[in-house]
Amino acid sequence: MADESSPYLLQHATNPVNWFPWGEEALELAKKNSTPIFLSVGYSACHWCHVMAHESFEDEAIAEIMNDHFINIKVDREERPDLDEIYMNAVQMMTGSGGWPMSVFLTPDRVPFDGGTYFPPDNRYGRPGFPEVLKSVANHFRENPGRIKEASDKLMDGLSRMANLENRQGGLDAETVSRAFATMAQNFDTRNGGFGSQPKFPNTMNLSVFLREGSSGANEQAKEMAIFALKKMASGGIYDHLGGGFHRYSVDDRWLVPHFEKMLYDNALLSRLYLEAFQVQANPVFKRVVEETLDYVIREMTGVEGGFYSTQDADSEGEEGKFFVWDQEEVLGLLGSEIGERFCESYDVQPDGNFENGKSILNIPVNLEEIARSTGIVESDLISCLEKARKTLFEIREKRIKPGRDEKIQANWNGLMISSFALASQILKNEKYLEVAVSAADFILDRMRDDSGLLLHSYKDGRAQQPGFQDDYAFLIGALIDLYEATFQAKWLEIAESLCEDMVDQFWDEKEGGFFFTGVHHESLIVRSKNPYDNALPSGNSVGVLVLMRLGYFFDREDFKAKALKTLSLFQPFMNEVPTGFGQMLCALNYAMEGPREIAIAGSPDDPQTQELLRTVARHYVPNRVIALRNPEASDELTSRIVLLANKEMIGGKPAAYVCRNFACDHPVTNPEDLARQLV
Repeated sequence: MADESSPYLLQHATNPVNWFPWGEEALELAKKNSTPIFLSVGYSACHWCHVMAHESFEDEAIAEIMNDHFINIKVDREERPDLDEIYMNAVQMMTGSGGWPMSVFLTPDRVPFDGGTYFPPDNRYGRPGFPEVLKSVANHFRENPGRIKEASDKLMDGLSRMANLENRQGGLDAETVSRAFATMAQNFDTRNGGFGSQPKFPNTMNLSVFLREGSSGANEQAKEMAIFALKKMASGGIYDHLGGGFHRYSVDDRWLVPHFEKMLYDNALLSRLYLEAFQVQANPVFKRVVEETLDYVIREMTGVEGGFYSTQDADSEGEEGKFFVWDQEEVLGLLGSEIGERFCESYDVQPDGNFENGKSILNIPVNLEEIARSTGIVESDLISCLEKARKTLFEIREKRIKPGRDEKIQANWNGLMISSFALASQILKNEKYLEVAVSAADFILDRMRDDSGLLLHSYKDGRAQQPGFQDDYAFLIGALIDLYEATFQAKWLEIAESLCEDMVDQFWDEKEGGFFFTGVHHESLIVRSKNPYDNALPSGNSVGVLVLMRLGYFFDREDFKAKALKTLSLFQPFMNEVPTGFGQMLCALNYAMEGPREIAIAGSPDDPQTQELLRTVARHYVPNRVIALRNPEASDELTSRIVLLANKEMIGGKPAAYVCRNFACDHPVTNPEDLARQLV
């Protein structure tokens, strides 16, 4: 374990447990000795992974039981999402739920037969103690081989059915998205925003469905529900009001108490969603949240070479959330009584705390306009005062011991983050964000491909490893298309098209459609899964549909479009039956059924009039679009292949915009006001 690059595996290198990384040595040893495998899957920022490690894996007596009866394998789910997906599906089949740490018992042939998540060191929380579980499973494996085979065969049958979906080749239904919205809306929390009660996750992709459903103006309720939820999250404790960025989820229904870890992918997805909301409704709060979140990523989560790190722990100094919380006496002492009292009232810093041990989590329970009115302070003065106070407290907080950080760089999560920075550079006209996006893309393309140009999944300590998974390709391709639409440099589209062809070659299921999670260059596992679900991350299949459609429209690639439609056909029944698990796929379906606005700009990118046309496009929420630019002063072979630029010229020597859809174009326009009318 000491030679591993994963921070999660290295955290366990000194355990008394005889851990193996997943690999031939451990698997062969299990087969040779007919010994069951205990597979423990987690990640470095996982709070309950740390708890189980301290309670059980650091305990000599428990480690002895593990070493005597099992081959013990530790897996970082972020390095091996293929293993995590297969065995998480198995745990969910066995127990009805899942999570991390994931604890799975396998036969020597790697087939699961029992499992769960967190086990305490003794009987508590209504859960059996881990030593009892270990002894029971070991005895059961030794004494009941027939029942073990029956259980493992049943699980293999379920996993195989999930991996081998049959494409019914039914027609796609344009009303699926509206029906999905109606189903999702039934679970919407009209008091606090979001979905369900507790724990409450941001569900960014389902909120994206709401924004799309409301974008035409035909469903104002959908738009208002999304805006309401985003306002509630932005004022809650799930958002870091001093340093920017979002924690992973809220343990309560009102967004107050977060699970304090910060994930790169959450902040990528949420910053993009808030950008889209800012296009819909130019609320300065949304703009501030985006800027603070992206600035947090630049400050805390960006490596010196340009790639983005993975996670920040919930814990510091052995205590969850310690870095982020405050007590009232401390705040008053730092800010002075007058400013401190205003801050405490505005950010809910209570005398006895709103969290544990008298501490308070910063949140804004009451609109600042109401506080200003009740105290007789001009609202702009209150906001200015609070801004200075936040800056002071942030500088003080920076001196605390920070939570640990997993500095692993993953191609898929980086792709999502690059997309957010690229989009922000357009909407907020911030060149720094574009520089960050380009730097990260260059890093992935330069340092995370093998000699043949194939993508690699993760990078740590100067070493890239694991062949890229399908979502690595899909997310990065999407990011490169976004970079083209932010820069109009043809090289980004050229690389995106090449990677898309690699994705099809490695992962495409020619028989049923859709993409397998693992490719032809990956290790052969017990099943080859085809993940359809949009969970905390969008599925590679849903993003795969979007990138196939976008590149299909750019280059008139009917082969790409056909594969996108076949994938949607494969998953159409799931979108009808369980729409809450298919938010991104529903957005992809909406793109395919409506078709994009094809926006062509003819003009020099340095011309102020061209820039104003581009700013007009960026200000408007047009979820289904492709945009390209023809520079009359330059030409290249790839740009000539972009279909929507054919015959698009400047008008009377002025930069011009062409908006097309469904093989028909509006009249070309040269002023932003006319373009805005065409985009609405």
